[in-house]
Amino acid sequence: MPQHYILLFCILTAAIVIGGDLDHEREERLTSSVAPTLRQWVSVLVDCPGVEEAYTYGVPAGWTVAAGDIVEVPFGRQQLRGIILQVLSDLPEAVAAEQVRPLMAVVGTSFLPVGYWGLLEQVAAYYCTPLIQVVRTALPPGVLGRSQRRLRLRTSAIPPLSAGAQQVLRLLQRSATGDYSLRYVAQHVPRSQRGIAELVRLGVVEVYWAAPPQAQAQWQQAVVLLRCDGADLSDRQRQILDYLRQQPQECWLQDLLQATGSSPATIQRLAARGYVAIVERQRCRLDQGIAVPADQPQGLTLAQQSALAAILASLGRAQEFLLHGVTGSGKTEVYLQAIAACLEQGRSALLLVPEIGLTPQLADRVRARFGDRVVVYHSGLSDGERYDTWRLTLLAEPRVVVGTRSAMLLPLAGLGLIVLDEEHDSGYKQDQPQPCYHARTVARWRSQQDQCPLILGSATPALSTWQGAQAGHITYLSLPQRIHAVPLPPITIVDMREELRRGNRTMFSRLLQNALERLPQQQAQAILFIQRRGHSTFVSCRSCGSAIDCPHCSVSLTVHLHDEYTQVLRCHYCNYSQGVPQRCPVCGSPYLKPFGSGTQRVVAELNRLFPDLRVLRFDSDTTQRKGAHRQLLEAFAAGKADVMVGTQMLTKGIDLPHVAVVGILAADGLLHLPDYQAAERTFQILTQVAGRSGRGHLPGQVILQTYVPNHPVIGAVKAYAWQEFAQQELASREPLGYPPHRQLILLRLSSKDGDRVAATAAMVAEQLAALPPMQTGDWQVLGPAPAAIAKIAERYRWQILLKGRFGTLASLSPHLLTLKEQCPREVRLSIDVDPLNFL
Repeated sequence: MPQHYILLFCILTAAIVIGGDLDHEREERLTSSVAPTLRQWVSVLVDCPGVEEAYTYGVPAGWTVAAGDIVEVPFGRQQLRGIILQVLSDLPEAVAAEQVRPLMAVVGTSFLPVGYWGLLEQVAAYYCTPLIQVVRTALPPGVLGRSQRRLRLRTSAIPPLSAGAQQVLRLLQRSATGDYSLRYVAQHVPRSQRGIAELVRLGVVEVYWAAPPQAQAQWQQAVVLLRCDGADLSDRQRQILDYLRQQPQECWLQDLLQATGSSPATIQRLAARGYVAIVERQRCRLDQGIAVPADQPQGLTLAQQSALAAILASLGRAQEFLLHGVTGSGKTEVYLQAIAACLEQGRSALLLVPEIGLTPQLADRVRARFGDRVVVYHSGLSDGERYDTWRLTLLAEPRVVVGTRSAMLLPLAGLGLIVLDEEHDSGYKQDQPQPCYHARTVARWRSQQDQCPLILGSATPALSTWQGAQAGHITYLSLPQRIHAVPLPPITIVDMREELRRGNRTMFSRLLQNALERLPQQQAQAILFIQRRGHSTFVSCRSCGSAIDCPHCSVSLTVHLHDEYTQVLRCHYCNYSQGVPQRCPVCGSPYLKPFGSGTQRVVAELNRLFPDLRVLRFDSDTTQRKGAHRQLLEAFAAGKADVMVGTQMLTKGIDLPHVAVVGILAADGLLHLPDYQAAERTFQILTQVAGRSGRGHLPGQVILQTYVPNHPVIGAVKAYAWQEFAQQELASREPLGYPPHRQLILLRLSSKDGDRVAATAAMVAEQLAALPPMQTGDWQVLGPAPAAIAKIAERYRWQILLKGRFGTLASLSPHLLTLKEQCPREVRLSIDVDPLNFL
């Protein structure tokens, strides 16, 4: 952590008391059996499922609270967390004074800034989600929480017990603490209720409510230099003092020991003699990345200069820009120079990317420009890192936040610029759980709220963004050429039907094979794109034609290579796995064969056909471990592999200058998805992956393999004809009423009872059809119908699609919010406004 953050965190600690760090006097008040005197009241939004209204609590005398504080409150027999919405000077008329219970603790003060509430309420209203659910999504893990019913041993003297009670007892005895949650016991001991009741009645165990777990700040020892003069110092002691004198501020003890090779005892002796002081300090857990050399702003092309001038002229007011630049045109440099101007004005900037995998490379480039003013925020960080980064953004110091969509909900103080790179990407949209928000939509609200410009950057904009730019609602900025006028790589279409007719039965066309063979002599690299991970798409019986399906979902199992010799079947939806059977489970035939291709199969074929090529795989299986994205990309950039095989993760903003060849192995799978957006997504993905080629000194080449070479989308990709494609696609959607011409809302219902969820879906659709917005023609109901994937993880799935005029959602939202109350308990209902995923 940069040294100057130590002082900032000392200031922050004085303002924010997190994790129940209460002073001794307050602990005495909380543990006192006498009810505290209540002289003030607060309205608290409690974090409890099914509870949406606020509750009134009393503030004990001597306590100071404010809106946005996070508190612990009694709720029934539980102890829950909640957020103070409002401080009340008078008790509401409908509330009796004797019914008001006092707050139990203040967990965090000023954790949600006052102006930030308006944004959360806007998200809740638009996405038809209870406010507490939105707050829970926005906050880092561990801030909110609820008490838990737990079971613990009370005595070692065990009387005779029934078999069921013995099972529960053995489970508790295996625990180091003799303590488990009731939910855990129920999961591991079938029909445990009677056994628990028997143990409680006999006094062997007790059931109790445990307080919510607390997020904690991290404290570490730091060494402060007090004086460095003295004749009685050893050489090692002088070395330590000289090192401390060279530091701008105090030094962490562990860092000092590592840098000087000293022992803790040596530092203790210096402290005892008054040369240094060892103090406790909060240490901010941040994603530090790696050390990167500083860089300077680059020279801009005329197009970049024009775009930057327009953006800088808008600083201090809300204005939306579409920065439409071909791949490699220098959009990132425009972002960085706009961010620099924002920081000079004393305001912060938010730079978003759609995938966690993109943050290391972009964060390194931003850190090279802005140093320790850069922080990273995304769901792949540890809970502690997310917690400390959140607290840091509350400080009114100009900084740059690089993150994914969750970073859009940070309460960043003094926000002066928002950038969404690859704004077209579906990774900015949350599918589940609610709120199903889109970071681009929330960014527009924040731009208005904070009076700052919003830059939407892409080589292939979302059609809704493009339409807004064409209509003049969004300011259009163009970067039509690559830096240094490097040409876009030519795209060669290969008809795989012709390859098959000529006897080529491999997944690589002859043209692609020749390009791969030339890589070593060219000292170049290649990227191979395929849509799916795993080895094979499915396993089918060649006797009866049956595929091996997941027993819990209505999808086929995908073949994965566990090691070089072992194949495993895995479900990509519920993660169920099994071995490959020796015989067909339907007809008993031994003739089972894997069909289709995934990343693992591509790697295996490359190793077979090109044993001298070094190959890396870049997909969600190889990047699960923290830091794996960075390690793989750095290894490839350092020339430790010749070919990288990957899925859509490879298509987004990765800059690899030695890549000369891009091979698209199977473009057709994207085109034939059951989705009105299939053509748009195919154009975007294929154009983006093509753009990874030829970004350095080597000329680029893109080889696109397909069985439908005459398809209009394939032709548009080959010609880089974005405007023509967008015009045709918008025209084709208009008569069907698909976005961006009309708005969609998707209701998803699921249950383990297939008949119950089907009946509920029919009931909900019937109620919706009778609503006034439907009767006036502003909205229409389509469905209900089973989802494209009718069952996932033993839950049957139905969908209802609502289609309506933009600007009329407010007339429908109040009715949608009441639907969950009308559904049976075993049926889950989620509301997705502006959905992107229809599977």
